[in-house]
Parts: sequence; structure tokens; C-alpha cells
Amino acid sequence: MNKMAKKKTLFIGGIKSGKSLNAQNYIVKNSKEKPIYLATTEFIDKEMQERVDAHKLSRSDSFETIEEALDLLSVIEKSQRSVLVECVSMWINNMLYHGSGFLEIKCEIEKILELDREIVFVLNDVGSGVIADNRLAREFVDISGKLSQLIASKCDEVYHTIAGISVRIK
Repeated sequence: MNKMAKKKTLFIGGIKSGKSLNAQNYIVKNSKEKPIYLATTEFIDKEMQERVDAHKLSRSDSFETIEEALDLLSVIEKSQRSVLVECVSMWINNMLYHGSGFLEIKCEIEKILELDREIVFVLNDVGSGVIADNRLAREFVDISGKLSQLIASKCDEVYHTIAGISVRIK
């Protein structure tokens, strides 16, 4: 077992707030073994591929990267090491894109939260924005908000990140 004091941790903040880097530093610092970086991004276009490649290069020595856009549960179940889920927001997007609804998405998160694993979640805080002008965007925001509440309620620690500064709120 690694030396992390808590089983589940959430880093939440706006896009480009610094939450991902802080979550990475947190899990590396608190893990006895090299943690798993569970990357959820699907490659949509060349620009997204370039972003992903740059991120991979920046963390290559600190993590074992596993790319999985949909089936997070099976990857986490198989791992005996700490897992950084980067990020839940992209995973929700993927699940919606592939036809999953709220109940299916919620069920998978609940199963993940029940696992006896060290998990650090990264999630975009979408609750401070404006109401979207289209149904799919509103559905994404609703699901993300509900899941952020669920995940935070089950996490031992929650950090809110603004301008690169993560403040523990739970």
C-alpha cells in the first residue's frame, strides 16, 4: 500500500486553473510507487493530439500513462497503484458523445468511488459559467455539476484551484 493518507481526492477548478499540475504533483508526492495516469482524452484533431503529446512528454518519468476514454472502471479495478483520473470532465464528454446517459455515467462513478483504491480525480468546475444556449451543453453542465457533488461527497480531500493555487476545501 502506498503512503497516501487518504483514499480519494478531488482537484476541481476552471479550465487552465492549474488543477491538473497540482493534482499530478500531489499524487507523485504521496505515492510510494509510480502512479497510473489515466488519460481520458479522445483524439479529435491534430491540435488535440499535439496537446496530448506535450502533456505526455512533461510527465513521462513520473507516471505510467494508460489511455482510456470510456471504461475507467476496468482500468482502475486492475491497478494496485495510485490512479490519477485526468480528467472526469473529458470522460463525461466522451460518455455523452458515445450515447451514455446520466444514470449510466453516475453508476460507473459510484462503482469507482466504492473501490478500495487511491484515486485522485481532476474535474473542471463548470458551475460558475453562464447557462449554455444548447441542450447538449446544458446536459453536460448538469451532469458535471451533479457528479462533482457526488465525487466531492465521497472524497477524503477536495482542493479548489484558482490561478495555480489549490486550496483544500474539504
